[in-house]
Amino acid sequence: MSNKTYNQLLGENLRRIRESQGLTQNDVAKIINTSRDVIIRIEKGSKNVTVEELFQLAKAYNKTVDELVNNIIKENINIKGIILAGGTGSRLFPVTEGTSKQLMCVYDKPMIYYPLSVLMQAGIKDILIITTPQDQQNFMKLLGDGSKYGINLTYEVQPKPEGLAQAFVIGKKFVGNDPCAMVLGDNIFYGNGLEEELYQASLNAQRGYATIFGYQVKDPERFGIMELDSHSNVLSVEEKPAKPKSDYAISGLYFYPIGVCEKVNLIKPSERGELEITSLNDVYLKEKKLKARVLNEGYTWFDTGTFDSLLEASNMIKTIETNRDSIICCPEKIAYENEWLTKEDIVEAGTAMKNNSYGQYLLKITKKDNKK
Repeated sequence: MSNKTYNQLLGENLRRIRESQGLTQNDVAKIINTSRDVIIRIEKGSKNVTVEELFQLAKAYNKTVDELVNNIIKENINIKGIILAGGTGSRLFPVTEGTSKQLMCVYDKPMIYYPLSVLMQAGIKDILIITTPQDQQNFMKLLGDGSKYGINLTYEVQPKPEGLAQAFVIGKKFVGNDPCAMVLGDNIFYGNGLEEELYQASLNAQRGYATIFGYQVKDPERFGIMELDSHSNVLSVEEKPAKPKSDYAISGLYFYPIGVCEKVNLIKPSERGELEITSLNDVYLKEKKLKARVLNEGYTWFDTGTFDSLLEASNMIKTIETNRDSIICCPEKIAYENEWLTKEDIVEAGTAMKNNSYGQYLLKITKKDNKK
C-alpha cells in the first residue's frame, strides 16, 4: 500500500482526469455547484470526499465512480471480509438438524451466496467464513478456495455461538492490521443504490470510522436498534430494548476500521454470556467514531432465520428475477463485472450448469458482451 493517504491518492487521480479533459478547477466547481476552494482541497487530499460528491464528479467528467477512484479502495486499502455462518439454526429445526441454514436454498441459490455477493460488491476479495465444526466441510465443498469467484476464501470454526462480536476473536489472525467488514450469513440485502452505500462504508473504514446500516422495521424490540438525529447521526445503540427509542433496526452488515479485534477486548459478555455486536458498536459511538447509513425505500433487507422470512425472501427474489430476466446476487457475475474472472471463466461455469436457469444466465451475459 502507498504511504500516501487515500484522500491524496484520490485527489491526484481527480486532478489527472480534470487536466486530461482540459478543464480548470473553476470549470468543475461550476458544474457541480461548489466553490473552487473545495476542488482545490479535494485535489490536494485535504478534504474528505463523500460518496455524493464522487457521483457528482463522475457525472461532471463523464466517468463511472470506479474510474474516478481508479480502484484505489481495492488496490490501496486492503479491506478484509467476514461471513459469520455459525449458529444452530434452531428456529429452522428440524431442517437445520441435518444441514447449516446458510446452505439452504433461497429461491435459486444457496443462502450464503447473498452475503458473499454483498462483500464482493464492496470490492472485497479476502474473505473468512466462520462455520460450525460439523458444517465446515460442506461449505468448503460448495465454495472451495473462492477461485471460481475470483476471490480468496479461508475458513475458521466457531465451536460455540457466543455473540456476533466473537467473530473478531476467532478472525483476529485473519483480519490482522486491516479494516474489516462483517456480514451475517443469513442476511439478504438488495437495492439499486447498495453499491454506493458500500462505497461510503469502505471510505469510512479507511478513515477510522465504523459504519452500521439501519432499516425501518415494525417490531424494533426484536432487534438491535439505532437512535438517530435528523441528520442520521447515531445518538445511541441498544440491544433488543423493551422500549425502543426508534424503529430503525441495525442490520447484519458492519464495517470497521483498523483495530477492531483489539476493540473487542474492551467489551464484556452480556447477561446471556455473549459478546454483543451492539456493545462493540457502542465503543465506537462513545469514541465518536460510529456512522450510520439508512437503507430507506428502494432497499430490501431480510434476516432469513425463520420459515416465513425464507419464503418471503424467495418469493421476492423470484419476482425481481422474473421481471428483470436476470439473476441477482450472483457471485460469478459480480466477479466478471469486477474483472476478477474472464469471459472464458464464466463460460466454463455456465456450461457446467447449462441444464438450469443459473448456468443459462451465466452463458447469456457472455453472449451479450459478444454483441457489443
